[in-house]
Formats: sequence, C-alpha cells, structure tokens
Amino acid sequence: MFGSIGMPEMIIILVVALIIFGPRKLPELGKSLGRSLNEFKKASNELRNTLEDEIKVEERKEQREKIQAEQNSAVSAAVPVPGSDADLAEHTPSPAADTVNRNTGTGTPA
Repeated sequence: MFGSIGMPEMIIILVVALIIFGPRKLPELGKSLGRSLNEFKKASNELRNTLEDEIKVEERKEQREKIQAEQNSAVSAAVPVPGSDADLAEHTPSPAADTVNRNTGTGTPA
C-alpha cells in the first residue's frame, strides 16, 4: 500500500522526530523501540514454536489411533464373530458324522 521507505522519507521522519522529541529523548525512544521489536519477535517465535509442537503432537496422536484401529481390525478379522459363517462352519456337523451306525445308535462310524 505505502511501498518501501526510501532515504528522503527516512530523513524527513528523523527530522520530525528530532523536532518533536528533542535530541535528549531520541536515543531513549530508539532503545525502547528496539526492545519492543525484539520482544515482539521473541513472542512471535515462541507462538510459532508452540503451534508447531501442538501440530506434531496431534499428528502423532492421529498416527497412534490409526495404527490402533488397524491392529483392532486385524485382530477382529482373525477372530470369528459369533453368528458369522466361520462360526457356523465350526458347529455344523461334517459329512463324516453322517456315517454313524444308525442300527446301533451308538454314534460310532460304520
């Protein structure tokens, strides 16, 4: 919007500041302005680092949840669910069980 400040603009700003604040106050104002800018930079860097750390923690949490979900799905795929086809196959008599000696009723194969 305003563009960069060139040398003539800087000279005008310094002359106006010198007239308004005087030669004794100008160094103090410069120091306090420098300190304020330095503190602002430190605060913004701390905020950025904190946000990056929080993002990393959330990413790790999501990765752990994803791995846990994959492990749970792998375990549930390996264990038959009651009422499923695998469970019914276990409880359905095999064709070999039909060869029981029906004359004696003892349940022994013929």
